[in-house]
Amino acid sequence: MINQIGKCQQWIEQEIKKNKYGKQPESLYEPIRYLMNLGGKRLRPMLTLLSYSLYKDDVKSIIPYAVAVEAFHNFTLMHDDIMDKAPLRRGKSTVHKKWNVNTAILSGDVMLVKVYEAFNELEPSTLKTVLKSFNKCAAEVCEGQQWDMEYESHATVTEAEYINMIKLKTSVLLGFSLELGAILAGASDEDRKTLYQFGVNIGIGFQLKDDLLDAYADPKKFGKQVGGDIIANKKTWLLIKALEKAQGKEKKELQHWLAAKTFKKKEKVTAIKVIYDKLNIPTLAERKVNQYFDKGLKELDKLHTSSSSKAFLKTFTENLIARQS
Repeated sequence: MINQIGKCQQWIEQEIKKNKYGKQPESLYEPIRYLMNLGGKRLRPMLTLLSYSLYKDDVKSIIPYAVAVEAFHNFTLMHDDIMDKAPLRRGKSTVHKKWNVNTAILSGDVMLVKVYEAFNELEPSTLKTVLKSFNKCAAEVCEGQQWDMEYESHATVTEAEYINMIKLKTSVLLGFSLELGAILAGASDEDRKTLYQFGVNIGIGFQLKDDLLDAYADPKKFGKQVGGDIIANKKTWLLIKALEKAQGKEKKELQHWLAAKTFKKKEKVTAIKVIYDKLNIPTLAERKVNQYFDKGLKELDKLHTSSSSKAFLKTFTENLIARQS
């Protein structure tokens, strides 16, 4: 398994380094190369390759399409970082900080164009199927981001509303990544749908775990500003559950920090985490994370493919679930 994963990762990185995306003006295309080469888990293209490998062996033949998914993911990150005013991405300056906001907007826009260019190399019948699924996914990602921003100013957000938001913003792209591999391999519609649902459920689990890591991760390992969600009053699952459970002193203090207009960032993060700890929020969050991971992994049993290939995908996913950064 390690050798196959290593080969796939190597092919993905080679394809990314090979892609120049464009030449002039340099200031438009260099930010794309900069962001794409910052690394990351490459989770989405890996899922596309692993999904394809359930049915076919010539995995290397679909590398450009898997990398197109990674380009779309990075396009969303470039624009999300602008909206979130994020200073860091994977431990390095975000594009809008290193260059400027206008350049980041335009570079992100052209990244999306390059995704369509990559898919345009597919056979017409396959292209039509891929684009129908991709366009739905892309629109839903934007819907999720809009809900995410709107929820920042909402007094209350329900758990169901939040789960739906992260499903749209994050999980549907994991679902599409897996579905893409199945489409390119000529899998049945039933397996396509099963892999999509597997991706959506583990995607929700990953996002909930990311919420937890945002507050509790080791800053040296996390690669982003720890406590960023707390500073921005983001209605994460942790905050929603804390608002639901808090009583008396904890509730009053929580509302104080949420209403504060001026504050020291580290002080606010520390104070909110103390409240979370008192309310047992981290343990409750871990439990919810595992519920979605378990739900997703059960989907794999429905696939019409060999047990060994399913076991490979399951092991890869379980290794990701165990991550701490």
